[in-house]
Amino acid sequence: MSSSFVTGIAHLALNARDVKKSLDFYCGALGLKHSFSIPREDGAPWIEYVKVTDGQFIELFYPEDESGFVTGKTSFMHICLSTHDIFAAEKAMIAAGVPIDIHPMQGKDNNWQMWVKDPDGNKIEFMQIDSNSPQANA
Repeated sequence: MSSSFVTGIAHLALNARDVKKSLDFYCGALGLKHSFSIPREDGAPWIEYVKVTDGQFIELFYPEDESGFVTGKTSFMHICLSTHDIFAAEKAMIAAGVPIDIHPMQGKDNNWQMWVKDPDGNKIEFMQIDSNSPQANA
């Protein structure tokens, strides 16, 4: 490939055992800014977004089980790579023989997303930012 369709890292998603402590660390100790929250459909807390720089965020997920994590015993959830054309990204992944876990679809935040896994099974999200999304307006 002569040029990449990846334009940057949109966000890093982390499970947080204690979201308040995580927000204190990222916003207090590191000086980043809490940008917005995305609740679950029932209104319960789900994700807190911390802005790193324009278009780059850290997602902090609330714990869902007794271990304090959403899934398993690791903090890492996925990496998200931003793209200007989600459908070109899909074509490139298919051409490279990479199985698509979730084909392009619009998420709750209005952004287009698509999901694949790397050779070690780490989840990779590709995201095309919509101008009406909270990320674009943060």
